[in-house]
Amino acid sequence: MSAPNDNPADPFKKALAEATKVMADDPELSVTYTVDPPGLSSDSVRLPQVSRRMTRDEVLLARGTADAYALRHKFHDPATFNRYSPDGQMARDLYEAMEEARCEAMGAREMPGTAGNIDAKIASEASKKGYGEITEAAQAPLATAAGYLVRHLATGRELPPDAANVMELWRGFMESQAAENFDNIDDALADQASFARLARQIISDLGYGDQLGDDPDADEDSDDAGEETDEADDNPDNQNEGDDEGEDDDEASPERSQDQMDDAAQAQVSMEDMEDQEQGDEAELPEGDQPLDPPPPAPISDADPNYMVYCADFDEEIAAEDLAEPAELERLRAYLDQQLEPLKGAVSRLANKLQRRLQAQQNRSWLFDLEEGTLDAGRLARVVANPTTPLSFKQEKDTEFRDTVVTLLLDNSGSMRGRPISIAAICADVLARTLERCQVKVEILGFTTRAWKGGQARERWLNEGRAQLPGRLNDLRHIVYKSADAPWRRTRPNLGLMMKEGLLKENIDGEALEWAHRRTTRRSEARKILMVISDGAPVDDSTLSVNPANYLEKHLRDVIAMVEKKRAVELIAIGIGHDVTRYYDKAVTITDVEQLAGAMTEQLAGLFDNDPRAKARMFGIKKAS
Repeated sequence: MSAPNDNPADPFKKALAEATKVMADDPELSVTYTVDPPGLSSDSVRLPQVSRRMTRDEVLLARGTADAYALRHKFHDPATFNRYSPDGQMARDLYEAMEEARCEAMGAREMPGTAGNIDAKIASEASKKGYGEITEAAQAPLATAAGYLVRHLATGRELPPDAANVMELWRGFMESQAAENFDNIDDALADQASFARLARQIISDLGYGDQLGDDPDADEDSDDAGEETDEADDNPDNQNEGDDEGEDDDEASPERSQDQMDDAAQAQVSMEDMEDQEQGDEAELPEGDQPLDPPPPAPISDADPNYMVYCADFDEEIAAEDLAEPAELERLRAYLDQQLEPLKGAVSRLANKLQRRLQAQQNRSWLFDLEEGTLDAGRLARVVANPTTPLSFKQEKDTEFRDTVVTLLLDNSGSMRGRPISIAAICADVLARTLERCQVKVEILGFTTRAWKGGQARERWLNEGRAQLPGRLNDLRHIVYKSADAPWRRTRPNLGLMMKEGLLKENIDGEALEWAHRRTTRRSEARKILMVISDGAPVDDSTLSVNPANYLEKHLRDVIAMVEKKRAVELIAIGIGHDVTRYYDKAVTITDVEQLAGAMTEQLAGLFDNDPRAKARMFGIKKAS
């Protein structure tokens, strides 16, 4: 009989791990389950966590993800993939999506049972990203649509409805531009190199040929030509022929040869004169005027001097109103309000509860029976009754949080798409409005990247020779939705920007936290609070593919340690479906995004609570949860 504490999901997880190894044809493959985003490396697979309840959706998603990664591991050769990989961002996204579809289609042919599982994975991802609600092709990712079309043509299977919507929006355009090459997919599917050439041709047909870079097959042709040239040079007959020709030339023009020798000698003398002059100039420099070594560059991160950024030229810190036109912001704000109409009542009740708690502390309180201060008129009756009684004075108690600023740092990564980002936006809105009524200033910031899987920084790295361990390899986008001094009524539409299609990309938490900390510490308020809301660990595929796997996570930990050591800012965090207590000392993890409003208000109410035991109890419970 099993122990009462055994997890009923363990047998399923063990069986799925073994099946994944068999399907990947790699018994040494490591399979783990995590609340972090799933992923695949050369020797390990991270699958979505399966809870004790083992809901149908959890099981199907785990199976589909496991099958997709196992097939990728089996049918995908990284060397061939990298050889034909394009340089430009959009071309690379198309190439990656089509290669992923090829591996899944190969699996569906050899193991038909995998097709249904991967359908469930695609359906889950498409639903989370809101693909079913897109009505215009411009709002749908072309690369994703191309991958869907390749899979549909190669397997003959219908896609889940949300995914099919994205494919159909682009299908007419793709088939009109590259119909002949799409028809040849079946012939090239089993050969990755042939398929890579076909994918590059499709990318060119779709209008992104300028992003393909050099043709790797052309390099082979040039190598063959080079070998033929070398063989010709090694042939002694050819060398003799060349020597004879040279002798004929010399005999034909002895005067020209003499002129060339004179010119060479004159050039040599001129070079020697220049060298002597330069040496003389250097010798004349006094000792104190020797050139100094340039100062070392300032470290990118105050928390970790060894943290590197390959190129920061394309990073941006930008106001939300600069990323969309005012009319679009109003439309997105209206859409946000419509999305969260059912939740507004609950959030407003929590906000009112927080406001009452804060205003109760803001009410004037006094210290009585003092020897100096303001005369206490309420105690004058005692003096009248007994003239020997000394006068009584009172003083108003200071309110601890009147001179306070609260900064909300919101994760704007792609995994927040849909309901999580909507609820985060509306909670930040209501919280800002509530705290403003209590004379507490609020700043709302967001962080993401400008591109998926690297942007212009990655392109520069590729063009400059692909240096080893380049550091962060993407372009940051740090967004100011509301500055601390801006009134809420002016910035209200800005939060609608989070609903903008294509805004949410990757998340580099360490640099974002350091940026928010710098902004907060520059404030003049006596008390500073920084609240981070995130749903996962730092993830940037471009950076992690060419650096150690824990590169971004280590930097985040270093920044948190710096912030908590300086103690200039009180740092708290809320994780949405992700255990952030392993990073932050004061944190809470929620499993349902609808708990976010309550978590935010309770966190702040606890910080403003005058009872130290209440604070300790609040954070103690959160750490244990």
